Amino acid sequence: MIKTGLCSVTFREFSVERIIDLAKKAGVGGIEWGGDVHVPPGNLARALDVADLTAKAGLSIVSYGSYYRSGCENDVPFDQILKTAITLGAPSIRVWAGNRGSIKADEQYWKKVIWDTERIAALAEESCITIHIEYHGGTLTDTRTSASRLMKAITQENVKAYWQPPVGEDVDTRLRGMKEIEPWLSHVHVFHWDNRDRRPLNEGKAEWKRYLGILAGLQHDHYAMLEFVKENDPEQFLRDADTLQILIDQCEWVDGFPFL
Repeated sequence: MIKTGLCSVTFREFSVERIIDLAKKAGVGGIEWGGDVHVPPGNLARALDVADLTAKAGLSIVSYGSYYRSGCENDVPFDQILKTAITLGAPSIRVWAGNRGSIKADEQYWKKVIWDTERIAALAEESCITIHIEYHGGTLTDTRTSASRLMKAITQENVKAYWQPPVGEDVDTRLRGMKEIEPWLSHVHVFHWDNRDRRPLNEGKAEWKRYLGILAGLQHDHYAMLEFVKENDPEQFLRDADTLQILIDQCEWVDGFPFL
């Protein structure tokens, strides 16, 4: 099943309460709470409050959106991020695979990122939390080949992969990227850009039908979480949420496979 969600960083300037109200109004099922503004790492009282407010609203916490970069020096140590995620009640933590693109990474750097990812995953596993690596430029998941190489090299089973449409790629190339990481694919960040110009999701329906078709064919539940709304407009978010739900509802199952 594909469920709908919202990344809180979509509206960094909004309060936690306003984001929850907006999510309820849109009818989405869950929220990825960002660690940069809404639930800062180490602020356990805030994490507890946000967990309580989210639960009372009948919403799920999809993940804790940290900005931890594996294999690098970080301003906040991972154990502090993990404690915050535990207090928040997040089942997963989003991280990035280093701070340089795959073309600039030598073997020693690859080993460092892999080792650190396995280290934090082992720590998270003790609290039944999964680590989700974001498919992102400027990291070791910046291409389908490097993302697949990284996921294959990591031995911890509680390490999964997020996906989002890479900037500058055509739809077929993006689809090949999704298929390449399919064994580890968990959730997706949903947005529609024309290069870096944010556009209404309705304009990207044709390609998002294809992306969601891959997600719908996987086992277990997955979240499609809205992010990067045009002009950071709450009303546009509500329209995008309607579009996303329509696209999900259009998935028809035939012998276990989605047809769109």
